[in-house]
Amino acid sequence: MRVLLTGGAGFIGYHAAQALLARGHEINALDNLNSYYDPALKKARIGQLVEHRGFRFTECDIADVAALKAATAGARYDIVLHLAAQAGVRHGLIDPASYTRSNLVAQQNILEFARHDAGLMQTIYASSSSVYGNDSAAPFSEDARADKPISYYGATKRAGELLAHSYAELFGLKLTGLRFFTVYGPWGRPDMAYWLFTDAILHDKPIPVFGGGMLRRDFTYIDEIVAALVRMVETPFAIEKGAPHRLYNLGNSHPEDVMALIRCIEQATGKPARIEDADGPAGDVRETYADITRAKRDFGFSPAVPLAEGIARFVAWFRQYRGL
Repeated sequence: MRVLLTGGAGFIGYHAAQALLARGHEINALDNLNSYYDPALKKARIGQLVEHRGFRFTECDIADVAALKAATAGARYDIVLHLAAQAGVRHGLIDPASYTRSNLVAQQNILEFARHDAGLMQTIYASSSSVYGNDSAAPFSEDARADKPISYYGATKRAGELLAHSYAELFGLKLTGLRFFTVYGPWGRPDMAYWLFTDAILHDKPIPVFGGGMLRRDFTYIDEIVAALVRMVETPFAIEKGAPHRLYNLGNSHPEDVMALIRCIEQATGKPARIEDADGPAGDVRETYADITRAKRDFGFSPAVPLAEGIARFVAWFRQYRGL
């Protein structure tokens, strides 16, 4: 199949591209290579992908509708896999406008693009567990109202889901939204706790820990996410009733506290952490916990990689990437 992949230089986008290319799909990947984190990492991911037959990369800001049209001119796609976004909860305190542009303007541009591609089978887009905020009952169900996100990032992701639903209602667009839960692994994001903690521990630097390390996250290994993405790309879209818009939680469904994460990193690095208590920033939720009943029923999604194993794989990659 021919796949338009946005966020192709990102963490999940890179791994999804690797898996889809290995199965013979063709990919046109778009990414603006912005400086939210080191663009060198994004370019290194693309450097791994360009070796594959069937892969094409275009540097493109999809929030610029003219740039999006130029990057896709003359092509037709079977699937749009829209993973581009301004990620991270805390950066929303500094630059909320970047979230409006990347998560709302770009979302609407992709929906419009999909509306006018007559041969498109479906559009799959990234959402986030951040939509649930602190008021949703755990484990979080896709049927929860999710109308009180506590971060601006979460608010833009929930708004993006609502935009998608309206396009499904109005134009019959086939749309699948994926609520990712704390995805981690090799080639990951440098703004995430597991990366920051690993880097600090290996360099004997203190790590700030919020809430006494009792915040709980549903850590989900990247390979589990990618396996689900591949199945969704390759499975014909089906919905029983209502607008053709589906939402799925993709999480481990086994939340662990931050201290458990630190212990796994200590074990993988063979070094102790230097922990400093710190006040958590606004926007951090107390817990994420995915109810994955729907994804398991429809796509056999059943994560099995324990946190300790996943972190060990990440640390091995991190040492190699950094030459440590």
